[in-house]
Amino acid sequence: MDFTFTDDQLTFREAISRFLMTEAAPEMLREIWETDVGRSPDLRGKIAEQGLTALSVPEAEGGLGMDDLAWALMTQELGYYAIPDSLADTAYVATGLLTSLPSGHPARSSLLPRIAEGTVRIAISHPVNPLVSDAQLAEVLILTDGDDIHIVPRAQVDVQQRPSIDASRRLGRVIWNPTPATCVASGALGRTLQARLLERGALSVAGQLLGLAQRMLDLSVDYVAQRKQFGKPIGSFQAVKHHLADVARHIEQAKPVLYRAAHGLARGDAHAGVWVSQARLACCEASWIAARKGIQVHGAMGYTWEVDLQMFMKRAWALDASWGDRGFHKTRVGEYVFADGARLGPGHTFEE
Repeated sequence: MDFTFTDDQLTFREAISRFLMTEAAPEMLREIWETDVGRSPDLRGKIAEQGLTALSVPEAEGGLGMDDLAWALMTQELGYYAIPDSLADTAYVATGLLTSLPSGHPARSSLLPRIAEGTVRIAISHPVNPLVSDAQLAEVLILTDGDDIHIVPRAQVDVQQRPSIDASRRLGRVIWNPTPATCVASGALGRTLQARLLERGALSVAGQLLGLAQRMLDLSVDYVAQRKQFGKPIGSFQAVKHHLADVARHIEQAKPVLYRAAHGLARGDAHAGVWVSQARLACCEASWIAARKGIQVHGAMGYTWEVDLQMFMKRAWALDASWGDRGFHKTRVGEYVFADGARLGPGHTFEE
């Protein structure tokens, strides 16, 4: 299986990274998060100008028409720069649902061009997520009711705000009444689309967790190169080197797992859900180890508001339970591994 990315995908990722390096510096994010809404329309507009919101919108609706593999790169950048949930939820997860609706469907026709332009914010509910990110700020919400999927205007729901350890998150419990007018899919189609929402949501979180792990590693490497003890940078001590090398190993091991999941999802692999859960677990493990080791090398000051590490560490902790917690994803992987006929590798199964 070839995970080599195209020159266009790599160039686009580099452009987004350079842009966010300037426009989403930690000091700017702190200022945004401390406002009442915690969001910057100006930053969102600039991100849209870079083409990120149009990434997976079909070309017929004004987008770039790229698939899940491209988002496996982009979500890492969104994680690395701690961009709030609703960007990926709108531009990737919601877009995936809308493109699955029949051509000419009113919701598809009205929302996809606006997503590409960056002029709409969509919040998404799913049975695995009891709280909805950015529900208070969204113009439109995608909500589930049994097997049904509804697309509901913000004016038709009540949102009760809930706190989060992550200052970038705006969570809410949504209270609403489903109606036939808002239902866009039911029955078998509704179940299929809910499954796709879950896969893309979990894959998005996996990529962000991997980006967060890399950011925490980079911050820790920078810190140990400057902090001195006994007249030497603490990064020269073997124990510190081992801590950070362990983080780097987990990050590198998680990357191909993430890319395989994106590859399977993009191509409709029957086991894509299992690959997504495996990626979710691997990326979560990398981020947790990066946070733990980062705190160890920073010392207690790593928890303080003035140090950038805590911003990314708290976000990793918060995203750990988003789109299915570890138990949920371990169960999905375990059921596959122990199922009759589950593949160990190419040409081998448990039945042999």
